[in-house]
Amino acid sequence: MTRTQRWTLVATVLASATVFLDSTIVNVALPRIGRDLPHSLVGVLEGQTYVYTGYLLSLSTLLILAGALTDAYGRRRMFMFGLAGFGLMSALCGLAPNLETLVVLRVLQGVAGAFLVPGSLALITAGFDGPLRGRAFGIWSGASSGTTLLGPAIGGILVDTVSWRAAFLINVPIVAVALYATWRHVPESRSDAPPAGFDWLGAIVVGLAVGGLAFGTVYGQQREWRDPVAYVVLAIGAIATIALPFLMARRRNPLIPLSLFKSRAFSTINISTLLIYGALYTVGYNSALFIQGTLGYTATAAGLVGVPGTVLLAALSTRFGTLAGRYGPRLFLIVGPLVMAAGVLLYARVPATSTAWQLRPDAPSTYIPSTAYLVDFLPASIVFGIGLGILVAPLTAALMASVPVANAGLASSINNAISRIGPQLAGALIFVAVTAVFYTSLASRLPGTDTGSESLRAEVSPLNRPSTSAPGEVAAQARYASADAFHTAMLIAAGLLVAGAAANAVGLERQLGRKESGD
Repeated sequence: MTRTQRWTLVATVLASATVFLDSTIVNVALPRIGRDLPHSLVGVLEGQTYVYTGYLLSLSTLLILAGALTDAYGRRRMFMFGLAGFGLMSALCGLAPNLETLVVLRVLQGVAGAFLVPGSLALITAGFDGPLRGRAFGIWSGASSGTTLLGPAIGGILVDTVSWRAAFLINVPIVAVALYATWRHVPESRSDAPPAGFDWLGAIVVGLAVGGLAFGTVYGQQREWRDPVAYVVLAIGAIATIALPFLMARRRNPLIPLSLFKSRAFSTINISTLLIYGALYTVGYNSALFIQGTLGYTATAAGLVGVPGTVLLAALSTRFGTLAGRYGPRLFLIVGPLVMAAGVLLYARVPATSTAWQLRPDAPSTYIPSTAYLVDFLPASIVFGIGLGILVAPLTAALMASVPVANAGLASSINNAISRIGPQLAGALIFVAVTAVFYTSLASRLPGTDTGSESLRAEVSPLNRPSTSAPGEVAAQARYASADAFHTAMLIAAGLLVAGAAANAVGLERQLGRKESGD
């Protein structure tokens, strides 16, 4: 690996890690933010929600536009623009005087972050070849995924020991190092034939499509699908999505060349990404609620549940990225999701009686760690982490091998948009099934109880801790009903992973990603 390649890797890993880290690290800071910051235009709960979703929505909405700009006007230039903007917005977020200002700054932070993920992958694709490229993708994938999964733990430490403002300010020195590395050591690269005119109309339609689907899903879940605004926004997003290919076919210099999707590998990878990341979202969202809300784990104990998997992901990504560059990613993209599915099925056996703590026999008022974690969660976390380590870097390598280098930024941004928006849509539909299973199970356990009544549903809900006003028998049976609902979610997630593996087996060629290595 040359000096330039090493610095390119440092810059891209640091930049993308901050973007992924910020999508999770702020979550644990939200309660403290709500207590500390004054507010006048929005309520505390609404403001906290916008602090989290505003970042994700602007990031997701602009990913494809940022990827196209990256390829057209210089990957290094647009990457540095994103770094500078992200660092500035992070600093201002850490200094925000009130909740409303923080919401606006978080939206702008997401805008800047949209240039960093596609820019990172495009710079790696342009600067590395063969097995070395696979190894670079492995390092990038392990660092990015690891920081995402460790975000809540890092955020908790910063909030408890320093301040919630540190969750934002920690980005500033990291971005400064990445900016210096890019400025001094990373060469410029761009598409060999930049378009004569940028497709701004296409950019607007893409923004309406991605932004409409993203905002409609998030807003609908927040309002429990009782607000018609969510359906209107989703309809706008759906119409824009349907119109997009027809518009791209008529444009002289389309934002998204339809020729990209003539690549069987590119189309297959995006389909498998939708399925696999739908499973990841389902596992992450439902397990977080179940472990804390139903089983009563503390936030710290719940965060530790996934640590073994995170460690394995970080340890294995580089190795499997190198192997994918040498032998091609197809085999790993089949085996990885199947191993992950096995881990998810182990989660599906966690009983409603599992708990992180138990009373010490010789001291009834003293709690000690329970062996339930070792039996119920540790095996699942290990198997799931191994599968994720097998999958992540080869998936990135396969994506970048499926398109010309000239379209690297755009291709990565399309895939990232799919990995963010698709799972949220799938997750919303899956949670409908989870809710139905919960109340059906509760009704079977409590014959004669009206589980459709508003009063009962205000006291017990899927995967959450029952209200203190809930009758004892209802609260006890709700725990078992939540376990049934959680098991359903895990079975659906395992099915999505198997479907993702099948899509890769059918759609990917054996030689994908192997030509450059001479194999």
